[in-house]
Parts: sequence; structure tokens; C-alpha cells
Amino acid sequence: MPNATKATATENKIAIIGAGPVGISAARALKDSGIAYDQFESQSELGGNWRNGVYKNAHIISSRKTTEFPDFPMPASYPDFPSAEQMLDYLESYAKHYNLIDDIHFNSTVTQVAPAEVGWLVELADGTKQKYEGVVVCNGHHWERRWPSYEGNFAGTMMHSKDYKNPDQLKDKKVLVIGGGNSACDIAAEAARVGRSAHLSLRRGYWFLPKTIYGKPTAELLNTKMPVWAQRLHLSLLLKIVVGDYRKYGLMKPDHKVFEHHPTINTELLHYLKHGKITPHGDVKRFAGNSVEFIDGSKEDFDLIVCGTGFNVSIPFLAKDLVQIDGPVVKAYWGLVTPHHRQLYIYGWGQARYGFGPLLTPASQLLAKLIVLQRRLQHPLGEVLQLARQPLPTTHLLDPMATLKQIKSASRALWLLPILDRYFVKN
Repeated sequence: MPNATKATATENKIAIIGAGPVGISAARALKDSGIAYDQFESQSELGGNWRNGVYKNAHIISSRKTTEFPDFPMPASYPDFPSAEQMLDYLESYAKHYNLIDDIHFNSTVTQVAPAEVGWLVELADGTKQKYEGVVVCNGHHWERRWPSYEGNFAGTMMHSKDYKNPDQLKDKKVLVIGGGNSACDIAAEAARVGRSAHLSLRRGYWFLPKTIYGKPTAELLNTKMPVWAQRLHLSLLLKIVVGDYRKYGLMKPDHKVFEHHPTINTELLHYLKHGKITPHGDVKRFAGNSVEFIDGSKEDFDLIVCGTGFNVSIPFLAKDLVQIDGPVVKAYWGLVTPHHRQLYIYGWGQARYGFGPLLTPASQLLAKLIVLQRRLQHPLGEVLQLARQPLPTTHLLDPMATLKQIKSASRALWLLPILDRYFVKN
């Protein structure tokens, strides 16, 4: 991989921040469209969360077919659920195939992005400053840890799921995992194998789905054009047959409809619950030394607590007034376009129900079209979209099939925006 490189002098280039799956997809689309760019990655290699955020034994929870880029399939030798190592090999192969690596400036941390009189000023940690026509932010959403808050203090070791890397961290320990997401359940299952005991604390009921149904990855059953209500009905019927009542596993009944929050896809959790290898609990009430008291009044001593409590969406190098972030939701039109600034795009903050590939290729192509279109408009693209009564997003959860339809609809509507910009947008 290339060493850190300072950006060359330019004012007609786009700066892409981040070289994870979203960043390299954006880079490919810009390259295909003849848009000059520099790409900045804070780490020494590409891959984003797959390089630096996942644990050694991680595998994807969607499937190979629902994660691969449609125009760059994963090797046929890959299993249905590729490992983290295989995902990194795949992403590197993608970047090499489309000649993206030479335009990535590795070991280059962006510390500030600020509007200039024309364009944007990008500053790096080494003090380099350079003006760019525009900026595409692809800094991911699995890096700023969100911690729970409880009364008292825990005397043992407490860590976030992002800091879990291998089973040795759990070996021979009494482990409590807080949270019901995919990482939390993976770690709880790992603790059931190597720990002295494994416990799971949940503050509410979740939807837990097996990784396969009918012998197929569950994500592939969700890859359908059926409306959401029909998907819910179909999946609910399947779960009644395959899983049954969650309360028979010691879990709470889900307090929401399936897909209102991301379901957890994990077969091992249910397996270990039935074998008594994972003990379920309600929410934590307080800590006292090594003891944890739960809301039902029960108490247990633990050596290690792993907080699988998710992440905050954060863009620390952007001033807060440049884009509004409401919890996990970035207020950007079409999930990309900031409301009041030319050529500033926030990309990849939404969370699809399953793999990234089918969405990223068309979304990145739309991004490239928007960059070219903005060059023709008098006013910021976001203001034109506001005039066109395009809504701002209200959720970070993406139904892939619905999102694909929205991307196609947006692409078909681009011809109208120069007309609105010229005749109807007032200074």
C-alpha cells in the first residue's frame, strides 16, 4: 500500500473522506464519470470497519449474494457468509480491479472541512491545507462508541464491543454482554464457548432471526419486491414455525414490529440459550463493585462487561452548522445532499437491512451525477431539492428494495432541477 501523501494543489477536484466500502464505491463512480478527486483514509490500508472495527472471527450476517457489488461478484469459492478476512480480500480486489488505490492518500486524517469563499478547505492532521471544489464524507458510522449509563460503578473490566477482537479476551471469565444487536449476540455466543459463564442483558424485546431458513441465508428471503407489510407477515409466519415464542428461550417478546428496528440475525444465540450456556437478563439497574443488579432485583458477579450498545453518528471534522444530525439521522436530501451548501455530500450513514453491494453501486452513480449537475446550477442543490418538496430523512434504517426505487426515481428527476434552479429559486 502507498505511504501517506500530501494532496496536490487543486481547486477542481473532489475530496473523498474514507476508504471503506462506501468510499471506494464513490471513488469508482467519480472515476468512471471523469471527475477528478483525492481520497483520504486515516488508516494505512483500505477497508474501513472491516479492517479496524470487527473481531477476528466475524462473518457477514447478510450473505455473499446480498453483499457483493452486482457488477463485481465475490469469488464463487466464498461461502454464503464470508469471513472478515475474505471481505477485506474482496474489497482490495475491487479497488485494484478499478485502479482506485493510487488515488488514496493513506495515513491521512482529515481534521477540518470548512467552506471557503469558493469551494472547501480541507485540513489534514499533518497541517496540510488544500482547497477542493467539493467534499464527499464517507467516514462511516461504526467508530464513535455509544456507552450505557447506569447507577454506581463496576469494579471489573468494562469494554465496548468495538474493542473486542478475539476469544482470549473472554476466556475463563464471567462475562455479561449488554445489548441485543448482532455484535453483542456474536460475543455472547463466543463467551458461551470459552468463558466461565455467559450472560446477556436486554432492555427490551428484539427480533432474533436464524441465519438460514429453507437452507438459504435469511437475508436472501428479504431481498424481495414484496411490500413491507407482506414481508412482515411472511417472516412472522416463518418464525412461528422455525423459532417459536421467544419467551420460551427466556427472552422478552419484541416490543415493535419487525423491521421497525434492525432485526438481529444470529442462530447461535438461540442455540446456546436452549443449552443453558447463555443466561438472559433484563436491563441493568445498578453496579456495585463486581456485582450487577438487574431491574428484576436479581444480582450476579462478573469479571467482564462487554457493551454492545452501538455507535453515534458523528462527523467531527465538520462544523455543526453545516449539517444537522438528529441521533442516527443525517438531515441530507436523498440521503446525500446537504441542504444549504454546494458540493457537500454525506454518504453512507444509513443502515440497510442487509448487504451493501446492491445499494452502493447505483447510489454512487447518482452521487456522481449530482456533482456534475451542481456545476450547472446557480444555487445549492439542497435548496433546489427543498423547493421540489423533497423530504428530509426521518430514519437511518433502509429497506434495500425501497431505497433502490428511490435512487431510480431521483435519477429520473434530475432533468427538472436545472429548470427549478433557473426560474423558481429566488435569491
